[in-house]
Amino acid sequence: MKDSIALVTGANKGIGKEIARRLAAAGLTVHVGCRDAARGERAATEIGGNARPLVLDVTDAGSVAEAAGTVERLDILVNNAGIMVDTASAVDADLASFRRTYETNLFGVLAVTNAFLPALRRSAAPRIVNVSSGTGSLAWSADPGREFAVSAGSAAAYRSSKTALNAVTLFYAQALAAEGFKVNALAPGLRRTDLNARAATSDGDPAEAAAGAVRLALLGGDGPTGRFVSWDGTPVPW
Repeated sequence: MKDSIALVTGANKGIGKEIARRLAAAGLTVHVGCRDAARGERAATEIGGNARPLVLDVTDAGSVAEAAGTVERLDILVNNAGIMVDTASAVDADLASFRRTYETNLFGVLAVTNAFLPALRRSAAPRIVNVSSGTGSLAWSADPGREFAVSAGSAAAYRSSKTALNAVTLFYAQALAAEGFKVNALAPGLRRTDLNARAATSDGDPAEAAAGAVRLALLGGDGPTGRFVSWDGTPVPW
């Protein structure tokens, strides 16, 4: 693993930082993706190992292109950057909230993945992990036994963006399968992050979710692709 190179977006805090920390501890060179150079430098220093800051704003085409131009080869891409703008239902949400959410959670993933595909294609075992959410599962949202189904369609922008991300994950997996790529989506569970007020007060350990992402990032050649799994490896219905 010492020759492997990874990029984690949104890696200066939360789950992304823990993913980067675990990959660096495993001996990988890790590009710590962050919009702000100073925060990225600080995070890379705290992560240690062979962690390197990489200025990368997934919503800025110029930033994405510039970052991609600095990476010759990439073995692992973890699309972790994500936002929740509000918790409004589709009935109450405004289009600006939807657009802002999708710019990061969906279009940002598309932009970064496509920009770094040339570098990933130089890898002998390219892996892509998209950090999604269990709230993006339509099957779970329709299940009366789950809290998502009785939430009156709240957080519609965030949840639907993750549903779309799941679909894109599957399409990437299918399109890139012949080239040896493994592309999977992870439901990290509710973790103590600054995603929203509920997450901020959660007792869920981000490191636990990060372990699930790292397992997908380090899949062997016989590992699955085009799957949506929970942090503990349990399959999640689309």
